[in-house]
Order: sequence, then structure tokens, then C-alpha cells
Amino acid sequence: MNNGRLVIVHGVRTPFCKSGTDLESLAADELGRIAVNALLTRTGIDPALVDEVIFGCVAQPADAANVARVIALRAGIPQPVPAVTVHRNCGSSCEAITHAAEKMAAGRGSVFIVGGTESMSNIPLLFSPVAAKKFGRLARAKNLAARAKALAAFRPSDFKPRAGLLLGLTDPICGLNMGETAEVLAREYGISRAEQDEFALQSHQRATAARDRLSQEICPVFTAGKNAVTRDNGVRENQSPAALAKLSPLFDRTNGTVTAGNASQVSDGAVALLVMSERRAQELGLNPLGVLAGYAYAGCDPVRMGLGPVFAMARAEEQTGFKLDAADLAEINEAFAAQVLAVIHCARSAEFARDRLHRPEALGEIPAAKLNVNGGAISLGHPVGATGARLVLTALNELKRRNACRALVSLCIGGGQGAALWLERI
Repeated sequence: MNNGRLVIVHGVRTPFCKSGTDLESLAADELGRIAVNALLTRTGIDPALVDEVIFGCVAQPADAANVARVIALRAGIPQPVPAVTVHRNCGSSCEAITHAAEKMAAGRGSVFIVGGTESMSNIPLLFSPVAAKKFGRLARAKNLAARAKALAAFRPSDFKPRAGLLLGLTDPICGLNMGETAEVLAREYGISRAEQDEFALQSHQRATAARDRLSQEICPVFTAGKNAVTRDNGVRENQSPAALAKLSPLFDRTNGTVTAGNASQVSDGAVALLVMSERRAQELGLNPLGVLAGYAYAGCDPVRMGLGPVFAMARAEEQTGFKLDAADLAEINEAFAAQVLAVIHCARSAEFARDRLHRPEALGEIPAAKLNVNGGAISLGHPVGATGARLVLTALNELKRRNACRALVSLCIGGGQGAALWLERI
């Protein structure tokens, strides 16, 4: 049976909040549950119609293995409905969407709840293997003398844990953290600190102007002892060039240009989307936001992981025929200002196309007027497992507001990959 393409019917997300702030008390599974409950409420879809729940998450909670299943059950999805967690670093919730498309094409379901969740506040601290063994011996001690002997083996260095967040943001192949890879691109493509700060300022200005528009995709989150959290808390409405210029480089203290101000924010948040086959949407009388018209993933050098979108866009063009000028809007995740600016440079470079993409012509221009028109991760935040779905939701809502046709969504992915998704209004 030909069910047609995968359509995105509706979506909702929590606010995106800086790590250690408004949402720090909520684990990734709870953030996901909130988003799915809000989606069910807003759409009125019968949960029994769902064939599978697919969620992306990078740092799965240790006490909520297969976090997608935990989210589904706690949100009231019936027990017979299976759930699976997918992981492609920053592209995890894009993977959830395309995973659903592939399952639909294989005849293994027609209605899915997909999305992503991340609580970067709750990524744990890790003890060294040596310290872990000592804690194990202490736990196994059966009497006071054995406990005293186990305690005597500890040294001050055993109580210096490693930050799981920093480990996760460091590439094990090239040894660079994500910020250091952005510094590589800034140096290689001559992207100045001023250019990066200007891009960051624009992100905050656009996000500020889009507050009301973005509120339509956000559900309130209630936390213990606090009022409802109703909007992204990383947007600096009074951001200025002077304030950005005062910030010190984070990853290369001597010659670097990447700062906390021109990099994405470490954030908490979740996104849930209702997706299904075109045929099923018609049967249910639903009017989708749009359709997944094509997609591609591609690999690249982990040292230059920020260029992943260029490689993915090229592969997506080969598979779909869509060129960059076919996009009315583009959403490229703002992992770092330097990274997005490098992508823009390489997309229009005939030399890069010839030498790296092995094609005769450049991909084309990505006009600033079409790119991240509501701000991006520099201002809105980047809960890594959820961001891809946020880009899709924001792009489709903006297409609808503009009565436009087509959007391109793309992300760089740690480890040297890129994702590119083409979306169309029906």
C-alpha cells in the first residue's frame, strides 16, 4: 500500500532554558512527558492510534533507560504501543523524524509521535575507575573494620569527578571539544571575532522580535515552588555589541575568537511532533503543517564537524533535486556563529565544491534574510537531543505564517556528520 510521504501534523515544545536554571529540577524523561502530554492535548489524537513513539536523546538518564518508553508510558500512551530511543548526537531528533519516515515506508506503522529531549542540567559527574573500585569495596564491606580499611584507601583525588557534559562534548577521535572545532573553522576561513559577535547579536535581536510567534509552539512547564515557565530564558533582549566584545575566548585563551556569547547555549528542553502518512492524515481529516520532502545525512572530518551541513545539503540535493535557492526559509543550527558562517562560506565556494564535494558548481547562496529568521541556538538554546525537532517545528510554523512553500533544516553533528531535511507545505 502506498501511504505517500510523511507529514508533520502538529508539534509543541517546552521552553528552552539555560542549564542550571528554570528547568534544572526536571529530568529528560519528565521534560519529554510534558511535551508529549501537551501534544496529545492540543491535537486531541487518540493515543491508541499511535503505532510507535520515537525520541532522540543524547545523555539518557541512567534511571530511565530507553527514555522514549518511559516518556510514552508516563504520558498515557497505551502499553502495547512500542517506543524506541535514537541517538545521533545533535541530529538525534532529526533521526527520530526520519526513522519514522523509514518505518512508514517499510509498512511498519503510519502514525508516530517523535521528538527529542535533553536535560543538560542533569548530565552526571563521573568518578574515575580507581575511585569507583574504592566505592565498590566500601559498599561490600561487612563490618566496621572492613569499612575503616576501605575508607582509609581513599585519597583527595578520588573526590574530583569528571564532568560528563565536558566528556560528551569532546570528540574521542580527534580529541577536540566542539568549541575547539569551531576555532579551527574560524582560523581556516578567516572568520573574525567581530563577524561572529555580529551574527550572535542578530540571533538575539531576531529571537526578541519573535517572542510572540515562538510562544505559539511552547507549552508551559510547572516546576515545584515556581511559577509556570512559559518562554525561552536565554534570549538577551538588550544584547549589545559592547557586551559581546567584553567576553573572553573560551577554547583558545590566547588567540581564540569563540566565546560564550557567540556560541550556542547549554540548555534543557523537549519537543514532540505528531507525524503520520499522508494517507492516514487524510483518513483522519487532519490538515498537516507540512511534509518531509527529502533528507540526507553525511559524514565529514570530525576536526571540522561544523561543516557537516554542507556535505548533507549536497547529498540531499543529489537525492531530491532541490537546490539552495528552492528554500523560502533555512534553519541551520547555531552551534557556533563561526560554524554557521563557515557553512555559508563553503556553500557558495566553487573551490570547496570542486575539492571537497567533488561537484562542478557551488551549492549556492544562503541569504541572511532567509536564515534563522526567528533566531537560533545562540539565543534560544541548544538542548542537543531536542534541537533538530525544534528547527523543523519552527520552520513549518514560519512557512505557514508567510504562506511560503519550502524550508531547509540542517545541523552539524558532533563526530563529523551533518543532517539536511527538506520540508514543504502541502
